[in-house]
Amino acid sequence: MFSNTILLAAGFVLLWNSGFIGAEFGLPYSGPFTLLFWRYLALSILLFAYLKIRGQFRWVRFSTAAPNMLVGVLAHGVWLSCVLLALNYQVPAGIVALVVALQPMLTGALSGLFVGERTSITGWLGLSVGFGGVAFTVLSRINFQDVESIFGYLIPLGSVMAITIASLIQRKMEVSRAVHKLPLALSLFYQSIATTIFLAIPAVLWEKLATQWQPHFIYTMIWLIIGVSLGAYALMWLLLKRIDATRVASLFYFGPPVTMLMAWFAFGDIVQITDLIGMILVFVGVLLTQFRFSKIDKNIELDKN
Repeated sequence: MFSNTILLAAGFVLLWNSGFIGAEFGLPYSGPFTLLFWRYLALSILLFAYLKIRGQFRWVRFSTAAPNMLVGVLAHGVWLSCVLLALNYQVPAGIVALVVALQPMLTGALSGLFVGERTSITGWLGLSVGFGGVAFTVLSRINFQDVESIFGYLIPLGSVMAITIASLIQRKMEVSRAVHKLPLALSLFYQSIATTIFLAIPAVLWEKLATQWQPHFIYTMIWLIIGVSLGAYALMWLLLKRIDATRVASLFYFGPPVTMLMAWFAFGDIVQITDLIGMILVFVGVLLTQFRFSKIDKNIELDKN
């Protein structure tokens, strides 16, 4: 059980963060919303065909579909729109991943309210250290004389908010007996179709669906659809069934070094010394978050009582 969870987590980290690189590859050929619209339209068609072939497709009541659709709009539409907009403002992919790593702090703060899962003292310490690492790196990168630079580095905060709320809603659905759970593939279909509708508005109105259908763009889209949209998101929801929302969220802390390495290989992005210091702090935060010193926490709780 534990080894399988480790493998799921490693696969999720690699696939998820390859999405930053794939997005940067695809942006020269279309606008951010148009790229995402084509991606989720194709994904919806593939999921519909898969479910039909396996005889698993069915229309469900809106009350059942609505939570899944909301998760889709937040975890796919809003999250990725903010990521691609930040990349469009020339924020390096590794730094976007680092900003997104703020999610565990917010998830930890809200998890108790939404799901009732307690975050330990060492867990809070880890989240705080990780937050410090992210803030240190981002602040050293921002050009405070350039309004566009400040705005570009703030955009990924929208991703943080969206994916945090989506993770908490998904976790609440998993632990609640009152919620009718859909099979994973069917849930992904409703998430995808809702995301497609959500993205169609800005893609048509603002970008006119302008796209350069070059082979490079097509290959990038294939990877984003199969490797990231299907692979990474499926692994994330499987992990949420096995472990609590705070621990799943802490896996985002592994994103920055993985993404920076990929960006260096793909685009020649230079890793600065401040990036390395920030990543070290983030790594310490991950260790504190993942390995809870239960005896110390228990003694602290006893002292409080």
